[in-house]
Amino acid sequence: MTTTTSMPEYTGATYEREELGGDTWVLNLGPQHPACHTTLRHVLELDGERVLNCTVHIGYLHSGFEKLGEHLDYNQYVTVTERMNYISPQANNVAWHHACEKLFGIELTPRCKAIRTIVAELSRIQDHLLCVGAAGLDLGGFTAFLYLFNAREPIYDLLEEISGARFHNTYTRVGGLSADITPDWPAEVKKYCTETLPKALDDAESLLTRNRIFIDRTKGIGYLSREDAIDWGWTGPLARASGVRRDLRKDEPYLCYADNWDGKDAPAVQFKVPVSTGGDCYARYLVRLAEMRESIKIILQLVDSIPEGPVDVLPEGKITLPDKKEVYFSIEGLIHHFEQIMTNRGFTPPVGEVYGANETANGELGFFIASDGGKCAYRARCRPPSFINYQVFEKLVVGHQISDVIAVLGSLNIIAAELDR
Repeated sequence: MTTTTSMPEYTGATYEREELGGDTWVLNLGPQHPACHTTLRHVLELDGERVLNCTVHIGYLHSGFEKLGEHLDYNQYVTVTERMNYISPQANNVAWHHACEKLFGIELTPRCKAIRTIVAELSRIQDHLLCVGAAGLDLGGFTAFLYLFNAREPIYDLLEEISGARFHNTYTRVGGLSADITPDWPAEVKKYCTETLPKALDDAESLLTRNRIFIDRTKGIGYLSREDAIDWGWTGPLARASGVRRDLRKDEPYLCYADNWDGKDAPAVQFKVPVSTGGDCYARYLVRLAEMRESIKIILQLVDSIPEGPVDVLPEGKITLPDKKEVYFSIEGLIHHFEQIMTNRGFTPPVGEVYGANETANGELGFFIASDGGKCAYRARCRPPSFINYQVFEKLVVGHQISDVIAVLGSLNIIAAELDR
């Protein structure tokens, strides 16, 4: 899947503007434009339809998510993290509690690790399906969008089945999960990964990969070299599409991506990291398609062999809530529940600082937590991939035409809720 693309620099931005005597015009692209999701604004300076300059404005979706992390405890804050990326919210849940568990010094149970890994990969697929489908839609490929968007619906059903919520699942907890999976869930996940999803990916590839219009609109557009991708801090499929071979699942393994994840010498799940040297919109499309197929492989390695046992760490430490049966039918369980909810006794981390990061659909999602020993973080800082990736947008579009700006924006998959503090 390796492609090579080079795009000459457009020099008109430096001297042609003077030759024109200032005869350029300004266009606001967004935030009302459909491709800008009503939250992204780009002020384009144009020479005809050629982009001379682009100024990006954020601030249309303020959420205050970092400050909220200092006023909500380590379980409550998970409801905020999933609203940073509402396209694959479960991945944000897993990433936040990954950082929390590093702070608390908690080792998850094997069953919890397997379930979280499957959920994280379903979330990656969920995100990539919308990104690729919407990118095709923005460029006129409406049919491909329908095929891929339709394939996302079963993921909502699967996540709703185990969490009770369809959109904002809030499934993870410090040291475990809000509930165990249902008995039929593994079989349903397997059916989706062997029947529904592969067919949708095949259909999308047949519609887009060799489509002359799609190739002309994406190949050579929005090029970024490997060196620039590193310098600008790109991660995830964007960096890998520019030749940067980095994936936290391989480089800093966690959950079932690490060896001995079950405590019994279980090997890490096997998968390849798709990398391209194209560096353009087309290469980013190819990388995301390949990543979805690798996610299928990861899920199928785990879904038939999810370990038995509890999904939460042992209750002696009183990190997790007791089972509801214990709350209703034993005084010990009732006291444990009361102490957790009303007094937070036993639910305070050590004083210190920690940074934990996961490989999500858009790249490295990291959380920095500073703890003073209280029930809430003293400081909660987030490294959202969209915020880092978006900063290079101006460099990618200068020299292109207005229509190419839409193709570049779609290839970056910017989630606006990750931008504003």
